[in-house]
Amino acid sequence: MMDNAPAALFNGGMTRRTFLLTTMLATSLPAFAGDSDMRLFEMRTYYAAPGKLDDLLARFRNHTVKLFEKHGITNIGYWVPIENKDNKLVYVIAFPNREAREGSDGSWKAFGKDPEWQEARKASEANGKLVEKVDSVFLSATSFSPAIHPSVAESRVFELRTYTTTPGNLGRLQSRFRDHTIAFFTKHGMTNLFYWTPMADQKGADNTLVYMLAHKDEAAAKASFAAFRADPAWIAAKEASEKDGGGSLTVPEGVKSEFLKAADFSPTR
Repeated sequence: MMDNAPAALFNGGMTRRTFLLTTMLATSLPAFAGDSDMRLFEMRTYYAAPGKLDDLLARFRNHTVKLFEKHGITNIGYWVPIENKDNKLVYVIAFPNREAREGSDGSWKAFGKDPEWQEARKASEANGKLVEKVDSVFLSATSFSPAIHPSVAESRVFELRTYTTTPGNLGRLQSRFRDHTIAFFTKHGMTNLFYWTPMADQKGADNTLVYMLAHKDEAAAKASFAAFRADPAWIAAKEASEKDGGGSLTVPEGVKSEFLKAADFSPTR
């Protein structure tokens, strides 16, 4: 495998030893989504009205989640920020494709028209609306994402990370994650869960990578990232990619991180 490695990697500062180490690490990763997972993923962020977050969570717990399933919508996960000053609920659902969500007989419209949903919504809003604002983005799984499905593990926190790239460098960033980063995350004790990019007609489609990690706790996350950033093999991979990309692959302040905890009804927790 080393003999077939791109010469540019080594010319850019990566040693063959580093390349081999990264390749060996990659073999320990879980099954990838690859190019076969063509589902539409939707990340929705709800901003609850003051004092209404618990009521919103109760509506999802008691009604919304099962009604999504009734209408062919796959629940991936539901989370709230650990420091939740904006009263947010973040969740990810999946559809077979865009048409299955948005068509004339699509899942989203069928859900909205369901009498059980309409009754549950009306009852929950008897004392005022629960949600002040909703953000939504349609996402596609990257070829290097671990297979995207719900999972449960004992006592963990989640980290949602969003990268905004410098012009023309999204492909290079994805290559760096595929060939190096995710393997080094695993090496340093982080769990790779999901990797997405916005669909072609969505904001950030040409410069955004969205992904989620899991950690034992926030302290473990801090320790893992410190070890990751100090890893000589990672430093070599990063420097090689930035030489090829003409500098940093992300814009200033272009890496955002938010720690989340799973809702008790979340399929991923």
